[in-house]
Amino acid sequence: MKLTEVRIHRLHMPLRFRFETSFGVETHRRLDIVEVRAGERVGYGECVAMEAPVYNEETLDGARAVLVQHLLPRLAGAELREPEDVARLLAPVHGNRMAKSALECAVWDLMAQERGLPLARLLGGTKESVEVGVSLGIEPDVDTLLSQVERHVGQGYRRIKLKVKPGWDEVPLGEVRAAFPDIALTVDANTAYRADDLGRLATWDRFRLDYIEQPFPEDELLLHAELARRMETAVCLDESVHGAADARLVAHLGAARVINVKVGRVGGLAETLRLCEVAREHGIALWCGGMLETGVGRAVNVAVASRPEFTMPGDTAGSERYWDLDLIEPPVVVTDGRIPVPAASGLGYKVVPERLRRYAVEPPWVGHLAD
Repeated sequence: MKLTEVRIHRLHMPLRFRFETSFGVETHRRLDIVEVRAGERVGYGECVAMEAPVYNEETLDGARAVLVQHLLPRLAGAELREPEDVARLLAPVHGNRMAKSALECAVWDLMAQERGLPLARLLGGTKESVEVGVSLGIEPDVDTLLSQVERHVGQGYRRIKLKVKPGWDEVPLGEVRAAFPDIALTVDANTAYRADDLGRLATWDRFRLDYIEQPFPEDELLLHAELARRMETAVCLDESVHGAADARLVAHLGAARVINVKVGRVGGLAETLRLCEVAREHGIALWCGGMLETGVGRAVNVAVASRPEFTMPGDTAGSERYWDLDLIEPPVVVTDGRIPVPAASGLGYKVVPERLRRYAVEPPWVGHLAD
């Protein structure tokens, strides 16, 4: 298979609610959807880079530039026989994992369609549905947070994750645990704490959390390992793990027993599969995280989470939680805390071109890759 054309759609999509983390507040998503064509077939991938380099070093505009100037030329005229060929061809470009992932996922979608397989099956997925939880942002007050937790518990989500930061942690966490003593509860700090907080964090076993996610900056693996030694609660890593090599180091140091896998953060689906191998070898639990994706990225997350290594509920909430009108049909729907794995080929959902136009902020960038 050879790619003939690529389109990059720049979209602006308002969120249905204000979402606050230690990085800041988001009220919308500005994002790129990568559309690749091979003959009559069309595949889609989503670039999850943020507008500012606060989650990682990539930015949306920077990822677009790398895609156009460095990644797409490496696929021009290339014969793609296996989906892993994309990662191999893009490997000489260092880093820029979110840019690579957007392009690679679109090609995996194409190849799954070509083979008449759901993306989940092409990835080695075995589940018919995946368990999902929900990630709740920092709220203006504890009462608002409690009402959000109650609503999502009532909707059947299998795990509640609370965003925390210094000044918004022990009080809301204690109130939630007291009001909901039996729910699966976790926290995510998005690197907000420092070495001086180590002793205080080590007392959080009292909240009976499934894990504490990424409390320290991404390069502080030794600090995470020290916290892991002091707690019964599992440490989970997100920003620290950029791929399989990092996961091996995490296992060697004892820095975490759980890893949040985000396909964009690790550079695509081929690297995700390598990370799965490391997790099996070292007994690390995996779950699939999210970056406030549209249905395009959400469909990829469902496919990834269908693999057997993903043993904990992920962050892939339903489309209606985030968007008044998602890019796909049918929307991603959560029933009793589970999302069905689509049986249709490719992503398993149909991207609606009119909705790409609806949210577009400029005409799509178009590149022709045929010989």
